[in-house]
Amino acid sequence: MKRWGALALMIFAISVSTYSYIDHLRYKAMHAIPLGLSRFDVTGPVPACGRWTAHMPKVRDPEAYRVYIEARKRWRSKIEWQFTKAELLQILADVRTGADKGDWGARALLAHFYLRGLGPMPKNKVLDKDGDKAVAIARMAVEAGQPWGYYDLGVAHQYGYGGAYYDLDMSWAYYLRAAQLGSPDAQMALAEAYGEAGRRDAQEQMVRCAYEQGHGPAATLLGRNALIEERYMDTLRLHQDGVKFGSKESAAFLLLAFGAGAESSIQKRVLTPLGLGEDLERYRRYREIDEALNLNPDLKFGGLDSVLPLPPAELPEWHGVEHTMDPELSGPPTY
Repeated sequence: MKRWGALALMIFAISVSTYSYIDHLRYKAMHAIPLGLSRFDVTGPVPACGRWTAHMPKVRDPEAYRVYIEARKRWRSKIEWQFTKAELLQILADVRTGADKGDWGARALLAHFYLRGLGPMPKNKVLDKDGDKAVAIARMAVEAGQPWGYYDLGVAHQYGYGGAYYDLDMSWAYYLRAAQLGSPDAQMALAEAYGEAGRRDAQEQMVRCAYEQGHGPAATLLGRNALIEERYMDTLRLHQDGVKFGSKESAAFLLLAFGAGAESSIQKRVLTPLGLGEDLERYRRYREIDEALNLNPDLKFGGLDSVLPLPPAELPEWHGVEHTMDPELSGPPTY
């Protein structure tokens, strides 16, 4: 009997070992880096500066774009809690229409809605969070070779939601590919990794890649670095670019720099060495831009230098923040 018991235990152990090995193989298969992606090596070569616009579809349906862009304008016209349920239902319906018609801007916004929900209050909630659907749209974008899709899947794997299992190697493989294709967000993610590894030149190269594509956070970071290095005029210029690119942080920096009172540490650190000081009219204009970005973080201010130039240039007449904004395209839509 003892012999049979020992045999049974041995068979059981072999079975457990076999199943464990099979599970291990399944795990490895599930977690293998997908074809076309490479494992990110923080000590390896730095990606070339890709441009995301080079990888977007060359043809865009004008009607799908019109439906999407009008819905996005309404979406950015108020703070979310101010909308009625009927307004949000219409916005959601129009964004879905644009997405169904194939517009990738509409699909990206729809993924945003799925990821965060739509309607922050019981009285206007129209969509619950659904990470699975957000990730499904990102996977469609990856299949179409779009940089933002790779970046979004990287985020999903980093935090493990929407059916994208938690796997940091997988996440960084997606970030690497997104950066190669020109995603500014992915380029900034790689920059942070290079910085943590002590590769300052690689870090700056990636930040510059994002900056040259008009990425607000990249301009803000370069402005902060210039301040640390006591390059004060560069600090102002880079934050001015940050405002042009829609960085609320840069707008806040400049309004504090030019604001009232000698108590502002930013004013002392940046303006005083340049022989400049408080400028309440500049402060007022940057404050208007800051408030506009509170409402609509998508805004860009390509006309900034013509109506709000940096000193010592004289300020022209101000006709409101609308005159600094980049207009929405009225002709054939492009990216």
